[in-house]
Amino acid sequence: MTLQQLPDDRLKFAYWVPNVSGGLVVSKIPQRTEWNLNYNVKLAQIAEQAGFDYALSQIRFIGSYGAEYQHESTTFSTALLLGTERIKVIAAILPGPWHPAVTAKLGATADQISNGRWAVNVVSGWFAGEYHALGLPWLEHNERYRRSREFIQILKGIWTEDHFTFKGNYYSVNEFNLRPKPLQLPHPEIFQGGNSRAAKENAGNVSDWYFMNGNTPEGHKAQIDEVNEIANGAGRRGKVRFGVNAFIIARETEKEAQRELEAIIEHADAEAVNAFGEAVKQAGQASPERHGMWENSTFRDLVQYNDGFRTNLIGTPEQIAERIFHLKTLGVNLVLGGFLHFQEEIRFFGERVLPLLRELERAKPLPERLAV
Repeated sequence: MTLQQLPDDRLKFAYWVPNVSGGLVVSKIPQRTEWNLNYNVKLAQIAEQAGFDYALSQIRFIGSYGAEYQHESTTFSTALLLGTERIKVIAAILPGPWHPAVTAKLGATADQISNGRWAVNVVSGWFAGEYHALGLPWLEHNERYRRSREFIQILKGIWTEDHFTFKGNYYSVNEFNLRPKPLQLPHPEIFQGGNSRAAKENAGNVSDWYFMNGNTPEGHKAQIDEVNEIANGAGRRGKVRFGVNAFIIARETEKEAQRELEAIIEHADAEAVNAFGEAVKQAGQASPERHGMWENSTFRDLVQYNDGFRTNLIGTPEQIAERIFHLKTLGVNLVLGGFLHFQEEIRFFGERVLPLLRELERAKPLPERLAV
């Protein structure tokens, strides 16, 4: 089955793996979420049973902004795969510390031992401190995305061709012959994110999935249209799928959900939020068009790393299901969720929100042009 030959057009769901301490909010509010392996294996099993399709392990080499500890993403992802049966695990990779041929080998092994359930998220990088700590050069904004494009081209080449050779500005590969290749055909799914023009160019030209930060429906629609236009121009019509980030607070009443949101913000670690905001806004403003991720993020937005509050999946199960379905009508294919208390809330989401969404999907089929 190829990446585009999906069995149906149902919306997919992923969750952020809390393999980094501090959960998914820069807040000191108490959380029943842990970053250790035992908690996360149980969480992956709960998510699998709840109807989630993917889990995304975070990439972080050094502590920062309220997250002092972190497990390495590829090792952690493999452990989660071995503790589950159906869910796919997306390992975040940072070009620079990782060579694409090494990643291709690692991914092929993980895909083989998990029966075709490994995927990769290529993160071009926003945190200069990691590169400085590792003694690696910190490239300017568009160079980071050009390097990521070569990274993705090499992954695809090694996974699909024999004796693959590539000569680029950042990487060279000489007659690399991978055995065994991954089980997934044509290759494991490749995700990437970013709001800049360079990020969108990569998505349209080489990626399978484009992750978007939290935003309004209008903002998400504009990004989807722009990436699709790029993909169409590159001869890849319908080849890119879209995921949106959202911090999900589903409660019995809207008042309860909003009260939880305000409590998270009230307990925000202001020093960490402001430091994070300064770092990411400098990264975004470094793009030639001075338009990147977190460009318009407020303090409230930055309490959740990827603007997840802005997607507004905060309310009752009925409200959230309706808003998710609306995202689908705009061309969204996947919702990437963060939660305060992961195990309990993912179970609640599967029991109370997903059935409502599936009913909406059955009752209101999308036009054929969106059902991809």
